[in-house]
This record gives sequence, C-alpha cells and structure tokens, in this order.
Amino acid sequence: MEKQVALVTGSSQGIGRAIAEKLSDSGFAIALNDISNIDALNSALLDFKARGRSVCAAAFDVADIARHEEKLDRIEAELGPITTLVNNAGVGVLSRGDLLDVTEESFDRCMNINAKAVFFLTQAFAKRVLARKRQPELFYSVINVTSSNASAVAVARAEYCASKAAASMISKSFAVRLGAANIPVFDIQPGLIDTPMTEAVIDSYSARAADGLCLMPRVGKPEEVGRVVATLAINGLPYTTGHVISVDGGMLVPRY
Repeated sequence: MEKQVALVTGSSQGIGRAIAEKLSDSGFAIALNDISNIDALNSALLDFKARGRSVCAAAFDVADIARHEEKLDRIEAELGPITTLVNNAGVGVLSRGDLLDVTEESFDRCMNINAKAVFFLTQAFAKRVLARKRQPELFYSVINVTSSNASAVAVARAEYCASKAAASMISKSFAVRLGAANIPVFDIQPGLIDTPMTEAVIDSYSARAADGLCLMPRVGKPEEVGRVVATLAINGLPYTTGHVISVDGGMLVPRY
C-alpha cells in the first residue's frame, strides 16, 4: 500500500523535530535531516524507531545543490516516493549588530541555506513528482518554514530577514508553477518560538510577548508549529495554496 513520505529538513531538534513527530503521528514515513548536529539526528532516529515509526536518517547539507538528486534517491530507496517536502532547515546570522557591519560571509550563509537551498530542493522534488504517475489516494505538497522576519524587520539580523523574505517569494513562485498540477505550496511564518536557536534570547522574547508584542501574551512552542504543518500536509486546508500562515500569536496583526 502506498504511503505518505515526508522529507523534513533540519529535523533533528526544535521546530523541525516537532514537525516530523506530528507528521509521523499522522501516519507519514519520515526522512529526518540534519548536517551539523549528527548526535541529535541519531538520537531522533532511535527515538522514532523505538516507537515503531517508519523513518530514515538523511544527513546532508541542503545547501549542497549538486547532491540533492542523490540524497532524494537514497530516501526513496528506503521509504518510497516522497510525497511531502518540508523545507525547515535554516540558520541565523553569524553576529547580531549594525547592518552596516554585516559581512558577506554571514549574508551568503543565510541566503544559501535559507533561500537558495529551498528553491533548488523544491525544484528537485517537483520534477520528481511531475515526472511520475501519482497515486490518487495520496496528497502531495510543499511546506516552507520561513519566519515572521520575512515581513517584519529585525535590523540587527538584516541578512536573515532578507533571506526569509526571499524564501517567502520562492514559496509563492512555486505555488503558481505547481497549482495546475494540484500540488499546493505553503509559507509557514513562525513568530517567537522557544527553540534551541532562540535559547539565548528567549527570556527577552518572553518578556516582550507578555508586554504586548503578541496578542497571545506568550512565546510559541515547536509542537504548535508542527501541528499546523501536519494539518496542511494531510490536506486539512483544501483548495488552498500560496498563502502565508503566521504561527505567531498575532504578533504581526496591524494595530494602532
């Protein structure tokens, strides 16, 4: 019997791990991905297997465009044809500070991982899906995890914001290209979420959320983002594509 198979990039911890868990709970086979934290990846793999889940480890650098096909082949050899791509892997800036001091290294790093990798991994996935006969009982989709900073400026992390804005437009572009093939593409924009990436500033985030930055006066949890992604991946929002879905406690709602 054919099954839903999801590749979730950057899924050894944080939001990616939560997404993988929620998709697995919904019956998806999961390809877990990371490159910099192999210990966490192996730990996640063992945990999923201990719970009897269909899973494999896919340790590769999403920014290594030339190896996308090889890695997708390997995942499909283990789990079957990929039906769902979740582009979650991302990096922050090398150093927060004045954007007049941003280095080319930090800018390129953000762009290569947060935007370029999203574009070309989605391209590789889309070509596969379009080239093969699809199973009518399966749902195919691309879900990109960008950031509220695709819309809202954080001037101390300008290169990060620029990369997420690019990823947001990439989502819309592929939604237009793939709409006729009934492959929806979504842009999930998390706000203040308690993750390993935000650990150093989470106290500040919590205080700002409680002080009115967010309509819901708290920071979010990775599993809340995971639930939203899983809802999309099972066609929980039918006849919908190309939209931004903000998981931010109302942070970006305009108000006076």
